[in-house]
Amino acid sequence: MAHKVLVVDDEKLIVKGIRFSLEQDGMEVDCAYDGETAVKMIEENSYDIVLLDVMLPLKNGFEVCQQVREFSEVPIIMLTAKGEDINKILGLEYGADDYITKPFNILEVKARIKAIIRRNTKKPHADDASKPFVNGTGLTLDRESRRVYVDGVEMNLTAKEFDLLDLLVSNPNKVYSRESLMNLVWGYDFPGDVRTVDVHIRRLREKIESNPSEPKYVHTKWGVGYYFDD
Repeated sequence: MAHKVLVVDDEKLIVKGIRFSLEQDGMEVDCAYDGETAVKMIEENSYDIVLLDVMLPLKNGFEVCQQVREFSEVPIIMLTAKGEDINKILGLEYGADDYITKPFNILEVKARIKAIIRRNTKKPHADDASKPFVNGTGLTLDRESRRVYVDGVEMNLTAKEFDLLDLLVSNPNKVYSRESLMNLVWGYDFPGDVRTVDVHIRRLREKIESNPSEPKYVHTKWGVGYYFDD
């Protein structure tokens, strides 16, 4: 079955180029040229990934991402102008899984898309999928349904937040560098900026920790990386 991608950008030449390249790789591509249309299309269709520009008519990319996260965990890659670091961070804060700066190389775009799709469609081992992780301090991961509970209350995690937590709890007390987490969870070596991991860890803590500044689950090994304390 062909993977389905939604490309959202008001620059029609960029959309045309991305669409042509992805279709050459056998993907099915839908297009939207404004934020309101993008939200409606995501509500009405099932996509494997969304490429989302920041600067859009009617509703900007941040608003789209925030609204989509209220009803969907579809992976989102934000497209940001070169050098606009604040946009990269804001995109991640609003629930994006990754970002790519413009101007971009279409080969990098395709590599990012394929890596995220590959990661999200990996089938867990049957035995692992049937075994929820239960922590004595109230944390439960249901791997089959990809749901997380703290003291019986379900937490609304994005796909990447779940993947991060699942990796960490599966290897308690093992410290992972940001680069390792980028490779294992996002599925590729990230070229330089690992703030993506920091933002996702912070969002994860805000959801599962009663006091994110003094976490009892996901800890920081200063100068090294992150680990789960079992």
